[in-house]
Amino acid sequence: MACVACFLLIVASQASAATAPDSAAAGVGLTGSSEGIFVLELVLLLVVGRGLGELFQRFDQPAIMGQLIGGILLGPTLFGWLWPSLQHSVFPSDPAQKSMIEAVSQLGILLLLMLTGMETDLKLVRRVGAACLSISTAGIIVPFVLGFAFSFFLPQSLLPDPNQRLVAGIFLGTALSISSVKIVAMVVREMNFMRRNLGQIIVSSAIIEDTIGWLIIAVTFGIATHGKVEPLSLMGTVAALAAFMIFSFTIGRRIVFSLIRWSNDELQSEYAVITVILIIMGTMAWITNLIGVHTVLGAFVAGILIGESPILSRHIEAQLRGIITALFMPVFFGMAGLSANLTVLADPYLALLTVALIAIASVGKFSGAFLGGRAAGMSWKEATAVGCAMNARGSTEVIVASIGLSANILSGTLFTMIVTMAVCTTLSMPPMLRWALRRLPMGVEEKERIEHEALDERGFVAGLERLLVIVDDSAIGKFTTRLAGIIGGGSGMPITLLRQHADLSSCLPGGKPREHVRQLRRAAKSSANAVQQDEGTEVEEIHLTARNEIPVTTEAVAGESRKGYDLLFVGLAGSTSGNGAFAPRLHDIAAGFDGALCLVLQGEANARPMPRLTKGSTILVPINGTEVARRAADIALALARPRKAHVKVLYVIREKRVGRRPSISRWREEAMLKEIVELADRYDVPVRTVIRTHASADEAICREARQAALVVMGAAQRPGSDLFFGPTAMSVVAKCPQPIVLVASERGLRAGQG
Repeated sequence: MACVACFLLIVASQASAATAPDSAAAGVGLTGSSEGIFVLELVLLLVVGRGLGELFQRFDQPAIMGQLIGGILLGPTLFGWLWPSLQHSVFPSDPAQKSMIEAVSQLGILLLLMLTGMETDLKLVRRVGAACLSISTAGIIVPFVLGFAFSFFLPQSLLPDPNQRLVAGIFLGTALSISSVKIVAMVVREMNFMRRNLGQIIVSSAIIEDTIGWLIIAVTFGIATHGKVEPLSLMGTVAALAAFMIFSFTIGRRIVFSLIRWSNDELQSEYAVITVILIIMGTMAWITNLIGVHTVLGAFVAGILIGESPILSRHIEAQLRGIITALFMPVFFGMAGLSANLTVLADPYLALLTVALIAIASVGKFSGAFLGGRAAGMSWKEATAVGCAMNARGSTEVIVASIGLSANILSGTLFTMIVTMAVCTTLSMPPMLRWALRRLPMGVEEKERIEHEALDERGFVAGLERLLVIVDDSAIGKFTTRLAGIIGGGSGMPITLLRQHADLSSCLPGGKPREHVRQLRRAAKSSANAVQQDEGTEVEEIHLTARNEIPVTTEAVAGESRKGYDLLFVGLAGSTSGNGAFAPRLHDIAAGFDGALCLVLQGEANARPMPRLTKGSTILVPINGTEVARRAADIALALARPRKAHVKVLYVIREKRVGRRPSISRWREEAMLKEIVELADRYDVPVRTVIRTHASADEAICREARQAALVVMGAAQRPGSDLFFGPTAMSVVAKCPQPIVLVASERGLRAGQG
């Protein structure tokens, strides 16, 4: 912190010198000085905010509290108290100068609300059930009533307009009643409670409270613009708001999905998807402004829709989160801190009112959430943990208070009191919640569920976000389409289908191949239905894009690869020669894709008709203890799951000499066999493990494959410009009559693993 203080003094001195009157250059430096001060303000807010945020995080406190306190220290509370003239030079009160940094801060509010919406998991809310509704309802009503009542005891000097006490009361009640999803989720995740039943209820309750809170703020802002409660105007605002919400989550939802998909698939410029996302957010914020409510609601709803988009990959979300966290969060919370002047709390009466506000906020929030938890059938310990969790306000509180200050609903002093309350309740919540959660044991059923979910999360298929499928009109091409549909349908992941050597007469309008689309949809729905039956997880829609107009070349595949595909399925006739070597076009396709490959192959010599996976079918999976072999087993289980086909896991011990002990250590293979069996039990797929001793692994695999419908085999790509996966994999492809699903690693997983 000493270096931050030195930096502050140096740059502040420079700012003071830059803004000193200079008659010789009076007509030259004004614009430059204004821009320089703006840049200096940004740098100071970033340095101090991020520095204190890092310090707070090291003590297990939210980083945004450090950013907020950094702004407080840069404001009249400390910097302005120690060196008023210098503080006014760096952060002048001139409206034109102030508007520059405030514009960045206001944009930060919209981006923060969009990010909050993107983190809002409505599926989690639906899955948890009625408990979170009871908690959130009581957790809003009790503190809201107490905060609203407290506003009528405030002196008129704390209100910008004494005639708007009702509006100020609604704002204060709302500020006391909503929780910060971000901070609640941070502590719950840190305590490894995100998968626990109680952890999901806590986060879901915070999501509902946040959503209801922004609706109340939107309506309250509409009331504030009229200066008083007008029944007809209020009814019109509520009706327009209801229409906006209904449109957003029906037609608007599809529009948002389509725009993100279109920008990701069609636009070639850099970060085009992020630009479209920002346009969506801005448009929805502007619409809410037109109907007379605050823009933050539009940004929040836009974030929810954007976060639910199936095309939004982790990479795109990380890019958005990066710029918001790095720039806009420190600036907004720093500016909020600058607006707070804690020196006013030197007045004993105001200090007493602030203590009362903190007590009302804490008691009201805790008791409301506690009573809601007890009404939902929770134990005393569980309800206590819920009450502790809901008392975190943090970013949400500060945003609400900032809106009230900018709308002249709250005075600067009342704003300072609310910010102080937000800081105190937020900093006290993490240790309280950690204490409460440590006292809660885990039940047997909950432990089993968490173990199952952890096992799922380690799986390769569970981590996939988007599939690219390249096929032709051959039998193996149609078979590949069905396999890709099974893999993608279970989680509803988007699938893009490229068809090589397309026959335009067999296409739907718009260039969609009829047979492939029909096969893929049928397989995807079958997989989705199986998952829903086992897990109760519903796939709302099969997201399929069939493109006939793109020639399948290395450049085209490379262009598609940049759009965020995790796995490439390829099924083309004539892909292999008699000795297992690959055709040139397969080399060209693979050269354009940087991710994992799934090649569906069949040797030309002893080819059989493509199988149909049924309840009596067997899928053979050879393993050798490598990561790519585990991926193959994961894909085999996903293929077997819809029809409850059998999976046979084969491990071949290769001996160089008769009577000599195996030369390969078996601990990795045994651990993998155990994990595959656990995963098969999780998916309710019949599985059998077989260990064979043989001098030749490929011969052992082909022998076991005689009774199998399909072989799924992992192999690492070997270095070189052409596709090569080692002699064992190539020999199996050449000798086995069954179709081979060759699960190939990314280029980073090289030889030695396959």
